[in-house]
Amino acid sequence: MIEWARVNELRSEIGVEDFAEVAAMFLDEANEVVRQISADSGAKALEADLHFLKGAALNLGFSALASLCQDGERRAGSGTTDVDLHQIKQCYTASKLVFATGLGQLDAA
Repeated sequence: MIEWARVNELRSEIGVEDFAEVAAMFLDEANEVVRQISADSGAKALEADLHFLKGAALNLGFSALASLCQDGERRAGSGTTDVDLHQIKQCYTASKLVFATGLGQLDAA
């Protein structure tokens, strides 16, 4: 679900404090997109939202979310809005929990 090697790599590259800032910014922005994402917005808007979530997820190591978003982005790019947004939202929620728990363990180590 979380690619911890990516998380550790990013933490090493930018430092723990800056990583915390980047992670908080990602979660704030992703929370907003996940809250408002809708097939009712149309395929183009859906594609753009999923593209954003995919990129942010990849940068922060949310590998399962990135994979779901990539699939949904491809589908929306072909003009369909038949994307399982419920699954994407569930994965995002679960990923956040695993991420927070894992970060707590990393910080304690």
